[in-house]
Amino acid sequence: MVQDATELYREFGDERLPPGQRETDDFPVLSKGGTPSWTPETWSFDVWGAVEDECSYDLDEFRALPATTQRQDFHCVTGWSTFDCEFTGVTFPTLAAEAGVRDDATHVLFHALDGYTTDLPLSECLRDEVLFAYRLDGDPLPEPHGGPLRVVTPHKYAYKGAKWVDGVEFLTETERGYWERRGYSASANPWEEERYG
Repeated sequence: MVQDATELYREFGDERLPPGQRETDDFPVLSKGGTPSWTPETWSFDVWGAVEDECSYDLDEFRALPATTQRQDFHCVTGWSTFDCEFTGVTFPTLAAEAGVRDDATHVLFHALDGYTTDLPLSECLRDEVLFAYRLDGDPLPEPHGGPLRVVTPHKYAYKGAKWVDGVEFLTETERGYWERRGYSASANPWEEERYG
């Protein structure tokens, strides 16, 4: 069963397509650098910081976690949006429950294989629409789009969804990520055009 998250825009605005965006049927590939190399034998996903139980998963263990498929829209800060993407993966609340988030946790820093990081308040992550995705439209997530695992954040610009994600750190205070330190918005709300800080 596919969960439909395409209506979440109603929380933020009257139009599904955020202002300043253009709809495309394509799914362009953008990143800060090249696609990092990895192997299924050595890949791991780690959860640490302000949690009761630090966790580490290999690829099979991560894919064995309870999963869901969601239909979501995808908004890039460079001005394009792709509608009705079907991502399959583990919801952020599921992973948070696995680790047991401490009461003093307030922020999240996502880490990726290429050194990329991005941050969000914990409250912005504890939504079922925030997904650690390993499938796109029924197929394994292509490496140029962040495979084997990426975060999708349909209520934010896509730079908040780390490609090639290999860890999540729960923080007791904010820590800016890669693009946020370079002037991009920390809140990244597409319906408010929060592209830059």
